[in-house]
Amino acid sequence: MFWRLLMESFVRQRRRKALAGIAILLGTTAVTAMLAMALTIGDRIHRELAVYGANIVVTPAADALSVKIGGVDLKPAGGAYLKESDLAKLKAIFWANNITGMSPQLSFRTLISDVGGTERKVDAVGLWFNHPVGSGDARTGAPQLHPAWKLTGRWPLGPDETVLGAELARTLAKHTGDVIDLQQPGAVGGAAGGAALTITGIADTDGPFDKAILMPMATAQKIAHLPDAIDRVDISARTKPEDAFARQDPEKMSPKMHELWYCRPYANSIAFQIREAIPGAQAEQVRQVEQSEGTILDRIGGLMWLISGAALLAAGFAVSAAMATAVLERRSEIGLMRSLGASKGSIAMLFYAETGLLALVAGTVGYLAGSGLAAWLGGHIFDTPGSVPSAPITVFNPVLLPVVVGMGLIVAILGSTPSIRAALSMNPSAILREDS
Repeated sequence: MFWRLLMESFVRQRRRKALAGIAILLGTTAVTAMLAMALTIGDRIHRELAVYGANIVVTPAADALSVKIGGVDLKPAGGAYLKESDLAKLKAIFWANNITGMSPQLSFRTLISDVGGTERKVDAVGLWFNHPVGSGDARTGAPQLHPAWKLTGRWPLGPDETVLGAELARTLAKHTGDVIDLQQPGAVGGAAGGAALTITGIADTDGPFDKAILMPMATAQKIAHLPDAIDRVDISARTKPEDAFARQDPEKMSPKMHELWYCRPYANSIAFQIREAIPGAQAEQVRQVEQSEGTILDRIGGLMWLISGAALLAAGFAVSAAMATAVLERRSEIGLMRSLGASKGSIAMLFYAETGLLALVAGTVGYLAGSGLAAWLGGHIFDTPGSVPSAPITVFNPVLLPVVVGMGLIVAILGSTPSIRAALSMNPSAILREDS
């Protein structure tokens, strides 16, 4: 009898049930879309802000020291260097999987023939180009870490190839396919390093590299006679926005607090682990990039919660209005059931079953629609022409289904409770006399 009454209520009040179902569907669709985007918004924002450079910079710690005796600077004239081979140690730190890219550099001065045949000193930089990292097909290097660079031609594939900065190429009147001869005087032991390199591309970096020669790291180390040497590493890492706890001095923390700080993906905690892994390294976060990422994430997160809350609130009001109308239309039915001996609990269970069944169906459909909406929004907001390609949102995330359906059930129950309580408080005899 219970199931018969339940099914007949959907047949007799199709419009009321449809309105309530649409309200729940729209609410769960909005919530699903916001939750699905929230799961990947950090990675997407990180990729978008990657065009502004790395958020962690690693340099030799000795370069930051100022050692003077009698007014004489005792730092090495050639500067301090890190070891390129030590970068493999970053794979063993706690937050190794959060490091999405790195670009080591080796900067030096070299000689190159000018248009008139005269030699001139220019800046040269050794870089990684599509360097394999980790397992699989993952690649990293300067092009991956600086996606905003504009390249005419292609990046070097071999040790005898190079790329010129756009401004230097104009000064030297060099083009793709030309060959340049480099010389490095004053090398260790009095020897001179040199190489003939083929230009494979012209890079517009909108920065100091526009005046430099960009070459593979191994070639730069060979010309400069500095094997396994680098002087800077730009690192891009997925991080947690900085808060008050992140800004505390780890040296003054208790062991327990230090462990908590160490195991959170703050930029300064990742930098701390990098300093531990690489001997003689000084790692610092780039606060401008890091704070911008944190601010954007906080604002977008707040907006998503606001939209989700507003959608659920609107769905709750719509369900309440639909249920109030349904109860008003079924007053005589409620009075008759009460007169025949039905308890308040059984009548309430009937109405809650109707609402729950409606919420299950509408919530499931809302989950499907919201997943598709999230994929569409992600593609149109982040993957616009000229933007950095971002990771696609998973169309159907099974973890969200019980969460969304549960929210739909809560909204439906809360929205229908006032009307159900009002129905149960009615006097059955008064209702039947009114209808007689």
